[in-house]
Amino acid sequence: MGRLFICYLEGRVYSCKACKAHLAKVDELVSKSFHCRHGKAYLFNDVVNVKSGPKEDRLMTTGLHTVADIYCNKCLQVVGWKYEVAFEKSQKYKEGKFILERAKMTDADDERRTEGGLSANHLESDGED
Repeated sequence: MGRLFICYLEGRVYSCKACKAHLAKVDELVSKSFHCRHGKAYLFNDVVNVKSGPKEDRLMTTGLHTVADIYCNKCLQVVGWKYEVAFEKSQKYKEGKFILERAKMTDADDERRTEGGLSANHLESDGED
């Protein structure tokens, strides 16, 4: 087995909830208005420390897309998917972008909440997450 290389990002980042590997910079966030099987999902221009699985066609609420699940390089958990092809003209903006499932990642605000003795589940939602 080869050596594992993990990229560490500077600034505010989203990380894998299971192993804390950095996944994306907040600056790469495109939209928080996506949904997946496990709840909310975020669309990003670019992510790091992931590898893609095989491409497959999936019928989603916005139409047919060719996607590939993405796995955390460190712990191998599925953390989202990559849009390879969007067949609907209105969905072409997604091509080459990444979805990270909110339930599978954490951010700096989550870390501060839990370090202060509060669970994120005990805080009121602002409706954005």
